[in-house]
Amino acid sequence: MPKLVGINHIALEVGDLGEALAFWESIFGPLELRGRMAGMAFIDMGDQFIALSQGRTQPRDQERHFGLVVDDKEAVRERLKDLGVITSGREVVSGTSLDFWDPWGNQIQVVDYRDIQFTKTDGVLQSMGIGELQKSERAREELRAKGVT
Repeated sequence: MPKLVGINHIALEVGDLGEALAFWESIFGPLELRGRMAGMAFIDMGDQFIALSQGRTQPRDQERHFGLVVDDKEAVRERLKDLGVITSGREVVSGTSLDFWDPWGNQIQVVDYRDIQFTKTDGVLQSMGIGELQKSERAREELRAKGVT
């Protein structure tokens, strides 16, 4: 039987590609794009990417979402508050995640790299300029329990 290995990319439908790139840049600063073509842009995340596709057709997501791993979840929370994306009472916090919706209704769940099992190689972390990130003890315990060190 084949084994699931990971996720290569996530594709999100957005209303306007330029506005979507501006939205992502307003949160995360200048983006590195893997490429761009008519109606699509590919935001680089080291060895993975997010594809933005112009032409959202469905209503706002309620349960469907994807998890985005960041180097500092609390900095994302503060940036989203500064931008008015989340306000007191509008943010959704579930365990270790922070959930929000983009202007097109895509639900994004943010988790901190240090607190989860997800791991990038040292080389990928270095190339992204975040080689100093260390896992929390809880995350290291979870990884050890799976035989991942």
